[in-house]
Amino acid sequence: MSFIVVIPARYGSSRFPGKPLALIDGKPMIQHVVERAKEAGADNVIVATDDERIQNVVLGFAQVCMTSVDHQSGTERIAEVIVKEGIQGSTIVVNVQGDEPFIPAENIRQVADNLANAPQCQMATLSTPIERVEDVFNPNIVKVLVNEKGESIYFSRSPIPFERDHMMANPQSANTHLYKRHIGIYAYRAEYVKQYVAYRPSSLEQIESLEQLRAIWYGDKIHCEVAIAPPPVGIDTPEDLERLLKTIKQ
Repeated sequence: MSFIVVIPARYGSSRFPGKPLALIDGKPMIQHVVERAKEAGADNVIVATDDERIQNVVLGFAQVCMTSVDHQSGTERIAEVIVKEGIQGSTIVVNVQGDEPFIPAENIRQVADNLANAPQCQMATLSTPIERVEDVFNPNIVKVLVNEKGESIYFSRSPIPFERDHMMANPQSANTHLYKRHIGIYAYRAEYVKQYVAYRPSSLEQIESLEQLRAIWYGDKIHCEVAIAPPPVGIDTPEDLERLLKTIKQ
């Protein structure tokens, strides 16, 4: 089974400008992401950016595709890469975020394999169990519901499912074993990416600010499985990176 990885990487970030170029153990963050993608066995790894500063750094270790500054999501940026690079429609493309330097290579391979083995699905993604009650109610942690076929039913920033009797009695309580956190990695076939970006944005994705809900809205299927390796710690701010580096050095 073959696949490629495209890594969307923006320089502009309100909370962490230049994040893809932040140094970790002497290497820019984006280089760590590229290395994880190569470890996963990707046939090719392409960094998709709209900034020459990122381009100039990445050219030393990976292929770069310059894309428009007007894209609203990583998927839109990947769609431009597919057209510019002439990627065949049947090719499995894995979208790995440019700020995930410690994403396990096993998870990248897993989501590609899952899509290859689920021809009825247009996308594949991953989840991980939620262990803390406060995370169930944290709107920055996206929850996902999956049916018995391993297909996503819905993604939300709210606690789903809602345990009616239990949570009506105590709104801040939850049985954490019922909840899964969505991990923001996606696999799709190149032809579907072009179909996805041709859809009009849906009301659900705008309400929740979750782009994957566009696929759900239009009736497309998203395979979702629990990640085989622990997911990485998110890096949203310089303080997050500083805490992570201190943890690594301990």
